[in-house]
Amino acid sequence: MIKTEKVLCMQQNKYICMNAGMFLRKQLWITRSPFSILKCYVRHISTASTRFDAATKFNEESPNPEDAADATSTVLTEAVDFQKRIQSKNRLTWWEILRRRSERIRNGTHSDSDTLNGVKTTAITQKTRGDSFSYICLPFKDDLFLRDFYINAPGRLRFGHLFQDLDGLAGRVAARHCMPAEPMNVTASIDRIYVTKKIDEINKYNFVLVGYVTYTGHSSMEICIKGFSYTGLIPKKITPEIVNTDADKCFISANFTFAARNPITHRAHNINKILPTTEKEWADYKRAESHNAAKKLRAKSENLNKVPPTGKESQMIHNMYMAGKAVKALDIKPGNISFMSDTKVSATQIQQPQYRNRNGFIFGGYLLRQTFELAYCAAGAFSRAAPRFVSLDNTTFKAPVPVGCVLFMDAEVCYTEHVHEKGENAASAVELSSLMQDYDTAANHVSKDLHELISSPGTLIQVKVVTKTRSLSDARHFTESGNFVYSFFVPRDASGTFDSPGYSSVIPVSYGEMIDYVEGRRRAYETADYAQQLKMNGEMEY
Repeated sequence: MIKTEKVLCMQQNKYICMNAGMFLRKQLWITRSPFSILKCYVRHISTASTRFDAATKFNEESPNPEDAADATSTVLTEAVDFQKRIQSKNRLTWWEILRRRSERIRNGTHSDSDTLNGVKTTAITQKTRGDSFSYICLPFKDDLFLRDFYINAPGRLRFGHLFQDLDGLAGRVAARHCMPAEPMNVTASIDRIYVTKKIDEINKYNFVLVGYVTYTGHSSMEICIKGFSYTGLIPKKITPEIVNTDADKCFISANFTFAARNPITHRAHNINKILPTTEKEWADYKRAESHNAAKKLRAKSENLNKVPPTGKESQMIHNMYMAGKAVKALDIKPGNISFMSDTKVSATQIQQPQYRNRNGFIFGGYLLRQTFELAYCAAGAFSRAAPRFVSLDNTTFKAPVPVGCVLFMDAEVCYTEHVHEKGENAASAVELSSLMQDYDTAANHVSKDLHELISSPGTLIQVKVVTKTRSLSDARHFTESGNFVYSFFVPRDASGTFDSPGYSSVIPVSYGEMIDYVEGRRRAYETADYAQQLKMNGEMEY
């Protein structure tokens, strides 16, 4: 018999299976106030007849798919995903969900959630940041099998998997803040996910992800997620104070907005209020409040679907039009220039129940992972190099994605900017500046801090992923589910050779593409301002 222990990763209720044979004592920890640690295990018993004789040797003769060396992170992991869902509180098998839906149809009733029958209570109280504070430990330095699940092809962190953790952790924080009520909490939007520090070799770090509520409205809450990297052991005691004491170790910062709904009445559900208890918490609360007000104002006054571009932006649109004509007139187009329509990549998937959340819809973190990896493909194909993730910009989930629907994803490079060094003399820079002068302006500059991603010359690339769904029974009706904008950075000398792959530029042609470019430019400046704000708050080094 082969006994393999699984590591619980608190993301969309997902286990990450580390199958190395023998006995692997791996664990991640989830906290409950007041910061007590829960150690979670699940044991899998394989029916294979041959034992592993080494941690690195897999049983190639076993008839069981989970024992195949090339299936350790696919078949077995998916099986454990399913096992976790049917064993957890408020989780039902998909078969049971289908049965309940049939009963509701017969009874003429409807619920927005397949697992919640009500909110239990409508009483509102005050809660502190510590009441819902939660964290996840990802010991990549100490656990080589966990590390192998999170590593990408170039050997760096696979952010798509990390996004699932971030959203799952935010969901847990939201649920704990709403207790004892149990409304249907959904990811309404993501204000930003930003990488504050470059992490090249994940084998050198142990990660801790923490989450807490910073601001509440009537039925919505803003949840801040911070990620910290440690070259040594993970701290034995992790409390909300880690945000202040270990600010220099922060490598990622994210802000999620969750909305609470009553699944029976289909209306917003009022939630508990956050009570700041320190000067720093009050500052965070006021900052979130003013940011939300400014965001609503910009949505009305700067929406390019309602308000025309500024005079400066209109001039830039004309310059882009002239640049496009100049490139089209060339007999041989430079390899580092692409028209926006030529950068498009698409993917289509049917959404399976194994990736559902507790309400029976597709888990938001899974959508983040899928859209990110498609955006990564688009950025990599465009730049001819492995891009580095910089940020996810403001994203709104417009509609839930039902299980069983067809999800369409279209990714396209919508904006590029060149971050030059002083005295730039790279051939790619000279060539591009001669063709696209007067509109290649940069919001970012080469940082003197080598820990930052943009600490060398290169190209900032924005990729917009548009998602929509349709049911199998209706081929004509599509529902917009959300737009995701990811920013990547590709160093000019990424290959290790000067000016290889060099700089890259995208050229919009249609008016709609030019509007996308203008929006991308605005986002680039907003993200640069956000980075400056983090530095002012002491969360990034100058």
